[in-house]
Amino acid sequence: MKIPEFAMPWLFLLLIPALGAAWILYRKKQPSILFPNLRAVKAGTASFPFKRAIPFLLILLSLILIVVALIRPREGLEEIKRRSDGVDIIIALDVSGSMRSIDIPENVKTNDQLNRGLSTGEIAARLNIAKQEISKFIKKRPSDRIGLIIFASQPYLACPPTLDHGRLLAALADFRAGMIGDQTGIAGPVASGIRRLKDSDSKRKIIVLFTDGANNVQAKVSPRQAAKLAKTFDITVYTVGIGSRQSIYPQDTPLGTQYVPVQSDFDEQLLRDIASATDGKYYHADDVPSMEAAMKAIDSLEKTTFEQQVLINWRELSIPLIAFALAGLLLAFLLENTVFLKAP
Repeated sequence: MKIPEFAMPWLFLLLIPALGAAWILYRKKQPSILFPNLRAVKAGTASFPFKRAIPFLLILLSLILIVVALIRPREGLEEIKRRSDGVDIIIALDVSGSMRSIDIPENVKTNDQLNRGLSTGEIAARLNIAKQEISKFIKKRPSDRIGLIIFASQPYLACPPTLDHGRLLAALADFRAGMIGDQTGIAGPVASGIRRLKDSDSKRKIIVLFTDGANNVQAKVSPRQAAKLAKTFDITVYTVGIGSRQSIYPQDTPLGTQYVPVQSDFDEQLLRDIASATDGKYYHADDVPSMEAAMKAIDSLEKTTFEQQVLINWRELSIPLIAFALAGLLLAFLLENTVFLKAP
């Protein structure tokens, strides 16, 4: 962006003596010879009504240009340099078979309300709701490197931490519940996230873990041990437990899709312990609004810091003005001593 300004605007006051000097010069009596009769002189000279006004105007304009040049008009090209300290984030998303379950909001009391909510998308499978809110979270954080780990019995790196969020969102959309198993291992995705973040140079490193199941996979490292390891590498873990009191699971039968009631079985105390051990927080998401609130809370806690430096490259405009002023003075001098020269 171009910024015009005067470096020393107080020098505008010099216009007052400059105009005064020009006026004195104009009013100065010119040398002349008295004649008893001017007819002979008029007959031998050509009259020009502006012969004094033109040099005066040139001198006046030149003086004004000189004063303006002293004020140093300049034009600056603004250059803004931004530096951001982003947050490195691993999203660990449970894609076990139970994530096909649908949590029914408490205000839904009848089958008609349920069917209407399913048809409009207001009520959806846990995995679909999680994907929707994670996508919003990613789009709000363009300066952060974000990666995705999906897990069931074992963790799989779907996308390493990256600033290419288009690629990340495409990877997020590809996965379906149950595609890599039905069991839930909590320690695996935490340990995998630690491996991806421990050598990062980012000031903030976090893992956001989403699950609707209890840990039912035996591993060499327990979930709580994995949390202590994350704390060692200064990695904060936020946990989100998904599930409500009223849940149904879709089953495909010869008669079509049938919905059967299921019980949420995620281990809330374990998720709280993992978050607490790493100075993170635990959130419970049992419907769309609560999942949205959890993601907004995490977004507000993990702020990306920005530094902005403004540089302005100035281009001085005085030299052309001085050149025009000198040209004006020279022209005024030539006119007064040639074309408008008065006979003494």
